[in-house]
Amino acid sequence: MTNVDSLGKALEQRFRCVRVPPARHVPSLEEDARNGLLSQPRSLPPKYFYDDHGSELFERICKTSEYYPTRTEDFLLQQHAQDIIRSTQPGKIFELGSGSSTKTQHLLDACNEIAHFPSYTAFDISERALLFGWETLSTRYDWLEIDLFLGDYEAGFKNIPRQNGSRLVVFLGSTIGNFEQDRAIGFMNDLRANMSNSDRLLVGFDRVKDEHILNAAYNDKDGITAAFNLNVLNVLNNELGANFDPDKFKHSANYDADKAQVEMHLVSACTHRVTFNTLATSIEIDAGESICTEISRKFTTKSLANLLGQAGFAIEQDFISADGYFSLVLAYPV
Repeated sequence: MTNVDSLGKALEQRFRCVRVPPARHVPSLEEDARNGLLSQPRSLPPKYFYDDHGSELFERICKTSEYYPTRTEDFLLQQHAQDIIRSTQPGKIFELGSGSSTKTQHLLDACNEIAHFPSYTAFDISERALLFGWETLSTRYDWLEIDLFLGDYEAGFKNIPRQNGSRLVVFLGSTIGNFEQDRAIGFMNDLRANMSNSDRLLVGFDRVKDEHILNAAYNDKDGITAAFNLNVLNVLNNELGANFDPDKFKHSANYDADKAQVEMHLVSACTHRVTFNTLATSIEIDAGESICTEISRKFTTKSLANLLGQAGFAIEQDFISADGYFSLVLAYPV
């Protein structure tokens, strides 16, 4: 066997990419547009932000001075990774919405430091992000066996291959805040049904805080979040043959204290008609009318415990940042 063949065999043993078929129907962009844009109030799920340009813009958002969630969660992971690994002793780390697995490196570094060597599974909808993450991790951790699961975690977990041993299931980025309460409970219930009693869940929660801090986080002074929000109109133009003019909309994001959530909208500056070639229809959007593109719920200790409790989890540890801005919660199935 040549050196090249040996390397190929070694990589094959450490790297497997599995396409996970959906366990239930997930609406397409066309269906979401029909359901959300052709009636009022208008809305669109936030997952359509993330075309290539949108993903690049989001990476820039995470580096702005105003956007605290990414760096705060990253610091918490760095600070508590060893505690998390020591207490859970996972045979596998399983990450939902892993992207390129950047934050997970804190957990894997902790594994290195205490000589505990689990395998790692990344589950994401972007093959590009999965492969980029695999390249980075396989170079950094020569001991790590990596599985890549390509699919949409909102399509359910029933078809995910299950292996023996305990898992640390990781769901970072306060992504749970993008779900309305009922949908969040349903999602977490579905996840709980795929977990054994020996598994643990590590999930990020953005906390309720001063509304000026929250509003600034979604309205950075450089306008990157505004560009990110407006870019979804380009996605609709490209994918649905629409003719949105981003210049006719403005970005709006404000914290609603009664709902404990930031709501992000695109607000029309004038009355105009938009055509969707793929949908064979058009709509008239009035001046001042908005499209809701994202909600981002914020949590108190009580509300996050309530969500986890209704989904069949109990809190084992709550790692809260010193400023109270963010929590990393380690939970167990009950």
